[in-house]
Amino acid sequence: MTSRPLLSVGLPNFGPWMPHGDWRRFLDLGPMVEDAGLDRVVVVDHVVMSNNTHEYRWGKFPTPPDAQWPEPLTLLAGIAARTSRIRLGTGVVLPSLRGATLFAKTTATLDVMCNGRLDLGVGIGWQREEYDAAGLDWDKRGRLFTDVMGAVVELWNNTPASYHSPTVNFDDIYVVPKPVQQGGVPLWFAGTFTPTSLSRMARWASGWIPIMGESIEGVREGARTVKEAIAARGRDPEQLRVQGPLPLVRNEDGTFDLAKTMEHVPALVDAGATAIHLPLHMFAKTMEDAPSVLADIKQRYDASF
Repeated sequence: MTSRPLLSVGLPNFGPWMPHGDWRRFLDLGPMVEDAGLDRVVVVDHVVMSNNTHEYRWGKFPTPPDAQWPEPLTLLAGIAARTSRIRLGTGVVLPSLRGATLFAKTTATLDVMCNGRLDLGVGIGWQREEYDAAGLDWDKRGRLFTDVMGAVVELWNNTPASYHSPTVNFDDIYVVPKPVQQGGVPLWFAGTFTPTSLSRMARWASGWIPIMGESIEGVREGARTVKEAIAARGRDPEQLRVQGPLPLVRNEDGTFDLAKTMEHVPALVDAGATAIHLPLHMFAKTMEDAPSVLADIKQRYDASF
């Protein structure tokens, strides 16, 4: 792909960012991002939290277990109603916790509501307790994820739909509406590389989300790995979209330096990123800061080309 990458920003749908717990104001961020000229917003997912946040593998977990974590697809529906252009993404949502039929219907409905602007970053998650609370077998989480995603793709594309696997089975069922986007909502897969995860990506991935904190060279090598798997499956590897997480640069006082962070844009583009992504809350400490920070992000991004 040679088109200019999307400029994507993560919205903090967790923790204490909203003053006084007024999460309705979160929806104001959608129009702010759209007005600033950015291309996509991304929210994250936890259905439940446990006390074991120390088991998070990618650094210090950002919140205590009792922090607020509004449901991401519900939030995106609200943002969809307030916007008309920006894409709406998850980074990531956990389909297995919702089940294939409900996830297929919810996301198809959301794609209709936003007129085909939905991107679904999907993954397995890292908390055993989320699977336990949902009555699911943590030790079979990989198998379940594969089966759920296969069933979702079937439900998006066929009416009636039938699907058979070790954990998900149905015959001649109808799930409507269908997504607006041809073939279904684009699926961006996250997670570490294993033969099983690469097999899933080879079959269904429209995009790849590198693990938290991945280096620019890691993005380059990872994109090559996923493209090779896609090509071996007989699909066009050049259609793969790649999220490029900007390496965050800190000032001496521990705050984040937006100018120096944005200097990594050209290197990420060269590494194959088709979406440049950064977390808004690392640079905007309050809602009131967001408009000026978003404008600064856009200006520095444009100056990179």
